[in-house]
Amino acid sequence: MNYVYTYSYPDDESSLCALEMRSFFGKESKSRVLESPVKVNPTRSPFIKERIEVRYEGESLQDLVKKVKSLQLVEETFKVIYVKNGGLAKTEKEGFERRRSVEREIGLHVKGEADFHNPDRLFGVMNVNGRWVFGDYAKSEAVWLKHQKKPHGYSTALNTRVARAVVNIAIPNPSGIKAIDPCCGIGTVLVEARSMGIDIVGSDRNYLILNGARENIEHFGLTGEVNLADIRDITNDYDVAIIDLPYNLCSVITDVEKLEMLESARRFAKKVVVVTIEPIDEVLRNAGFSIIDRAIAKKGSFIREVIVCK
Repeated sequence: MNYVYTYSYPDDESSLCALEMRSFFGKESKSRVLESPVKVNPTRSPFIKERIEVRYEGESLQDLVKKVKSLQLVEETFKVIYVKNGGLAKTEKEGFERRRSVEREIGLHVKGEADFHNPDRLFGVMNVNGRWVFGDYAKSEAVWLKHQKKPHGYSTALNTRVARAVVNIAIPNPSGIKAIDPCCGIGTVLVEARSMGIDIVGSDRNYLILNGARENIEHFGLTGEVNLADIRDITNDYDVAIIDLPYNLCSVITDVEKLEMLESARRFAKKVVVVTIEPIDEVLRNAGFSIIDRAIAKKGSFIREVIVCK
């Protein structure tokens, strides 16, 4: 089985998106279309727009039509959606009339009842990498956008888009993974991870912020453990730790403190994803980590670095 994903991202987050691609699929795409045998729910990613689970493909549209004729739906209605390929050459027109024409041509050859308003099945058709593909279609839901409206905020917290991408980079396949956010702050990472069904706990040494984190999680109908604990005192073992290093006038930490934090993380986690606004490679190496991959996320002149370590 092969899957085709379409992507959308602002230029400032292209590096972060590419790292998420590499984490999910083991490769990245320079265009905004990616093909892979790996199945990912589009709603997990803040960058994936749509996914086609390829059922048929053809060198031409007519080749594809011939294959679609063998599809017979039993007691299911359907709708066909033309998926635009932003990477096509300008000479390969994807105007409105052309898209509707392709949808009609494909839909006429599906043996089943079409329903444009409330179909049981959605199918996508797309021109990708010099051929036509057709299959079950799934559209991403911007869950991260809803999470912006939480009861408690924090001026230096990650925005929900970046937090969701960081979670995916840290935990591309959640099956059997036990994770921790040991500097969870207001709980932005926890909300994104828990909304994806990831087994993650949070902790922070600042008792003043923990109730806000718990209320943010509960606000979205989620559950999750949030504990009062210093990262240096954590004794349980985890597969992954996500550490957004504290920074602001109230959370200034020295290189010695960073080293102590990261040495502690190396003790209790097999893999660590660090978010930092300052150069930290030397501290990571001194803590015993190897840097596996990295990306930057910009917001104007403000730059965060996301570093994957083992």
